[in-house]
Amino acid sequence: MKSILACVCIITMLSVPPARADPITNAEFRAQFFQLCDMAAVKVRDEHNKVPFFVDSYAVRALWAAYDMTGNTNYLDACRDWSERMVKYQEQMTPRGAYYMHYNRKPGETNGDWYAADSSSVGMAVLATSVRCKGAEKKRFLDSAKNFASLVINNYVRPDGGVSDGLWHQSSDQWWCSSSLFGSFLFNLYANTGDKHYLKTALHLTDWLDNWDLTKEQPFPLSQQGPAMIFYVMENYSAGWPYIEKDKALSQAALAKVNWCFDWIMEQQQKPIDERQSPPTKGWGMKAGGLPFHEYVFARALPAYRKLAAAGDREMLQLAGIVFARKPEPTQLSMFLLMSYAERLNPSAIYKH
Repeated sequence: MKSILACVCIITMLSVPPARADPITNAEFRAQFFQLCDMAAVKVRDEHNKVPFFVDSYAVRALWAAYDMTGNTNYLDACRDWSERMVKYQEQMTPRGAYYMHYNRKPGETNGDWYAADSSSVGMAVLATSVRCKGAEKKRFLDSAKNFASLVINNYVRPDGGVSDGLWHQSSDQWWCSSSLFGSFLFNLYANTGDKHYLKTALHLTDWLDNWDLTKEQPFPLSQQGPAMIFYVMENYSAGWPYIEKDKALSQAALAKVNWCFDWIMEQQQKPIDERQSPPTKGWGMKAGGLPFHEYVFARALPAYRKLAAAGDREMLQLAGIVFARKPEPTQLSMFLLMSYAERLNPSAIYKH
């Protein structure tokens, strides 16, 4: 597979079929972002919404970025209400500290699957809410995140660094998704607490991921997950890079994994939408909406990756052509796309601390 820099150059020269011929403007990005935000703010406050809470969590994190940009109290209220609901559910969950996922094990139940991976996504949104609050409310949300961290660290982080996916009937082994997402959660928690135990654990998880073969046969493999797997794995590296890069030995291995993931992303983004491994219009492929988020993060983080921003823009243009071809709907594509809009328009707001 080509190196990341070679792929970036190739992507720049290739003619990728766009949704339209003219380049999108920053003003148009903003208009589309806030249109999706308004839709998401209604969705996450709807208690009859049946979508898994991990999907809502990405909308909530993006809504906080939108609130930072505008001061729109509709976004603030939506995020606070959703986060308060997550904490109330958490207080009724077994095991103690678990987040309710809006499927499988419910509050008050002691049987059924419960997953550390999806709960890590919920935890990152609750943590993002704590950042924007003060006093007792801030403490309530931060304590919720700490309680979840304690549950996973004490029960599901394995000695060699990987994380099992909580109470999963299929496997109690370390898993790429729970390891990636809990690592991202811990990097964010460390940024907001300064507790080095969180950082040490997150770096240990990163070392495990660095040595994990993403192409091997495993539960929900790359051949099935496609963009979902890459998006989640990259969550660990995007959140953790400011800390990973300080460790020379760890950062070299991490950069190799990051390069591999971007090579995969670039290879897919060169293809017409309907010829990709997992088209972004259905299933796991919808999480392709979040891949430009990682391109924007690393375009800022490392000079050698600056051209990734242009690649991210081209992909956003194509995906916007799908989402806005008719009245936007709160699909996983649009909710994950919100993360990419947020990073494009308000850099670093997703990881605010």
